[in-house]
Amino acid sequence: MKLYTFFRSSAAFRVRIALNYKGLAWEPVAVSLAKAEHAAPEFRGINPLGLVPALEDGGQVLSQSLAIMEYLDEAHPGPKLLPADPLDRAYVRAFSQIVACEIHPLNNLRTLKYVRRTYKLDEAGVNSWYRHWIAEGFAMMESFLAANARCGRYVLRDQVSMADCCLVPQVFNAQRYDCDLAPYPSVMRIFQECMKLEAFDAAQPSRQPDAT
Repeated sequence: MKLYTFFRSSAAFRVRIALNYKGLAWEPVAVSLAKAEHAAPEFRGINPLGLVPALEDGGQVLSQSLAIMEYLDEAHPGPKLLPADPLDRAYVRAFSQIVACEIHPLNNLRTLKYVRRTYKLDEAGVNSWYRHWIAEGFAMMESFLAANARCGRYVLRDQVSMADCCLVPQVFNAQRYDCDLAPYPSVMRIFQECMKLEAFDAAQPSRQPDAT
């Protein structure tokens, strides 16, 4: 398997965790978002969306991190990222979508560039935008965990799931922008537990070949 990835992409980070946790062999192919390599015709020939991650497996190319993780769970052996119980599975998917659908689109590189350019914001203004939506999104995660009462060591009791693969990269992003994460104790406790696992630690941005 080949994973088209960028070390700072939180969506690619999610899939790196999933591949590692399931014990699958994969080859990273760096696509620099900073250099706009994702927009080049060569990469769009691989993934017409012009986004990372993209996963090549058996001659097929898959896109979108949540879809890739569900595919890995269905098509490959290893620990399951989605639980068998339908209600637990819906809970894991819902938490994952808080990150992927509510937080990430407002704070990804394309959005920040647009906000900076269109509204003539300086770095402080962009950071203020970023931190506002982090606070909104992390409050959602924290309240979701409390309301559902299913979390334990990880988002779903003591079982690593797709939800944890989404939570960890989002915390990394928030830390990078110096967001105040003290109001989210459950989120941060789960983050710290996940980072004790090699699958998560090995996937973090600083340990990727293209981080140098």
